[in-house]
Order: sequence, then C-alpha cells, then structure tokens
Amino acid sequence: MLRALWLVHPDSLMCDAFRHRFDGLPHVHIQQARFENLEPHDCFVTAGNSFGIMTAGIDAAVVHSLGESIMKRVQHRIMDDFFGEQPVGTAFILPTEHPSPAFLCHAPTMRVPSGIDGTDKVYSATWAALLAIHAANRQSGGAIEIVAFPAMGTGFGGVTYSEAARQMAAAYRHYLEPPHRLDWDFVVERQKAICYDNGVQVVR
Repeated sequence: MLRALWLVHPDSLMCDAFRHRFDGLPHVHIQQARFENLEPHDCFVTAGNSFGIMTAGIDAAVVHSLGESIMKRVQHRIMDDFFGEQPVGTAFILPTEHPSPAFLCHAPTMRVPSGIDGTDKVYSATWAALLAIHAANRQSGGAIEIVAFPAMGTGFGGVTYSEAARQMAAAYRHYLEPPHRLDWDFVVERQKAICYDNGVQVVR
C-alpha cells in the first residue's frame, strides 16, 4: 500500500478541489507546486495521450526535467506492448534512471488531445495508474511508496477542476476499499460512484 499520495497543481483553485473531494481519505498530501519544484518522490503519473507524444502540458515538463530519452522509452514501450496505441484505462511503469522520481507511470487520459468532459476517462486513467503501481510494488517489494499525481484531464481534456478531483478521489477510494464480493449490487454501487455527483449524473 502507498505511504503517500501527492496531488499536485500550481493553481490554488485546483488544490481546493482536491481538498474538497479527497476529504477524509488517508495518506493524501496536496501540494500547490509545479512538477519541477516537487520534493523527492518515488513515482510521477503522467496524464497524456495514447501515443506517448509528450510535447505539451505536464508531459512536456516531465520531458524537460528528465530528458528526451524518457519520451522515446515511453513510445518504445507503447509500440512493443500496445502495437503503437495505448488504450485509455491502461498504465505502465518505467524506471526514469533519475533519483527522483525513480519511476514514471504512463496513464493516458485521452487517445489524442481532445475534450473528455462528461466521460469517465479521468477515473479510468487514475484507476489504471493505481493498479499499475500496486502491481509494480508486488514485484519489487514496495519500491514505490510516494506517488505524485497531476490534475488528470484538466488541460486539453477540459474537465473541470471539481469533476477531475471527484473522479480521481473515486478511483483512490476504490483502491483503498477493494470488494469482497462481485455481484450486481456492487456493480451498481460502483457505477453510481463513478458516474454520479450527489445524485446527479455527470458521466454518460
């Protein structure tokens, strides 16, 4: 299990949305900061596209900090494992060959840069990232203890700060509270958690 989940954004309004939506969830640390200014951590999660073209937004900051080779390695992994197109809802971990972050988690929120408001893609990408980190820790004995997430889907994706934080919080809550049964009651409960906000359907 993770020791700390960092939620990172330079805008105070996004940080406020994180505080509201993640209220009561454990091990959450909200940081009003840019990627370049983060303190040492184990893994950073990207929020890019299915083709690993990391030339804009938070991905560009990652490449600027870690070097062009990280984008090439992400793209080679996409070509090798996904035949050139990584589906939204999947994620993988790569070592960065840097002391911090030592690992990068590539978890696309969109196939190509486009609006994703009204979809569950922020949830899907966050959920995929958490599962990939969990699997990596099972293999490594827990090498990833501190993971940093940006505000998924709020750039080109156009998802509002509040909705992005809500979907990310839903994914983290489901990660913390795995089910002990699988039946239709559970499916309905989870679907409502993903698609509804205070009883109003926001994901279709």
